[in-house]
Amino acid sequence: MFNFMKKKTTKTETPQQQAERDSAVDKVLLGYEIGAVSIATMVTGLERDGEALTLDLRLPKDSNPEVIQQELGQLLHPHGITTIHMNVRLPAPEKGSGSSLPKQMPKTTNAMDSQPSSGANNNASSTNVEPPITKAAPTQASLAAHPRIRHIIVVASGKGGVGKSTTTVNIALALQKLGNRVGVLDADIYGPSMPTMLGVADVKPQLENEQFVPVDAHGMAMLSIGSLLDGDNTPVAWRGPKATGALMQLYNQTNWPQLDYLVIDMPPGTGDIQLTLAQRIPVTGAVIVTTPQHVALLDAQKGVEMFNKTNIPVLGVVENMALHTCSNCNHTEAIFGTGGGEFIAEQYQVPLLGQLPLASGIRAQVDKGVPSVLADDEFAQYYLDIAKNIETNINKFAKPVDDKRIF
Repeated sequence: MFNFMKKKTTKTETPQQQAERDSAVDKVLLGYEIGAVSIATMVTGLERDGEALTLDLRLPKDSNPEVIQQELGQLLHPHGITTIHMNVRLPAPEKGSGSSLPKQMPKTTNAMDSQPSSGANNNASSTNVEPPITKAAPTQASLAAHPRIRHIIVVASGKGGVGKSTTTVNIALALQKLGNRVGVLDADIYGPSMPTMLGVADVKPQLENEQFVPVDAHGMAMLSIGSLLDGDNTPVAWRGPKATGALMQLYNQTNWPQLDYLVIDMPPGTGDIQLTLAQRIPVTGAVIVTTPQHVALLDAQKGVEMFNKTNIPVLGVVENMALHTCSNCNHTEAIFGTGGGEFIAEQYQVPLLGQLPLASGIRAQVDKGVPSVLADDEFAQYYLDIAKNIETNINKFAKPVDDKRIF
């Protein structure tokens, strides 16, 4: 079983022992309840480093972090966890109930020391406290570039159903056709489609020195959570922390080759995965995919605003499904409206990278695992023009590479 808990394991621990310990930790957290609610629903971050476990928790009002830490220590010690670190956030008191400052969290303790002591001082509290962590979240400016990847481009949309994944795979192939070394990371954890669109749905990535070896997809290095699942109908029913942990593991624990571009297919929306990526992956820029439809434009604007707030440059907008030409009478109609991509590009002063038609041929090619650029059909030139427009301005957003960084 592939476990997405973020972990740093000791050299003496075998993969089977890792999996058994992680499974035991999961079961304890799922079974430990606070007010009839599993503490697993309150975990916002989780990391295991050998015999130490770090939990980021958002606890309900009137919780006692010290008691929780002691009880978890007792439950987890039989499974080899000897130290528990807890970063706790409690809701602010209601108006009029006292200070609005967050409660102090308990000092990190050893799980063995967390067990109740005997003697006269058993009821005395000997645990020192320290204020909550106030360190600001990482920013793009503080992230070092990947030593083997020149540019990381995310392809995003405010809502689903606008053809983002189809656009992603064709842009990646177009960049490769222009002579670049390209990789694709499918970050759409809940709806991975890259393996099918690239015709490698049945290919599993190999493991080498505890790192994934990307799947070779028409000369591109590709990795997707879909490549690790048992079947196309296997659902990914995970809460936010586990999904974001999966994204970071796919990015960090993959032996990416030397790449000019890593193109990341993002899930729709502006949720946990997008924010985690903005804080932990050095992104050169974002491409926003939208349709001319008014509702799609509203969501695309939210996507642009999110990238602006996280200091990720928007490389431009791609307007998908702009026009449809009837295959029988050749009548052209703007089914989803007109001018949407141009409106956003003008509003945010970013380039309109291209406008794509609403055509069954584009859909048919990705369903077969041979996208338009690879098939070199009548629609391939649209994507090549978009790729050329990306290359025109991307260098001014490039992040400096730290050649001394070692993974």
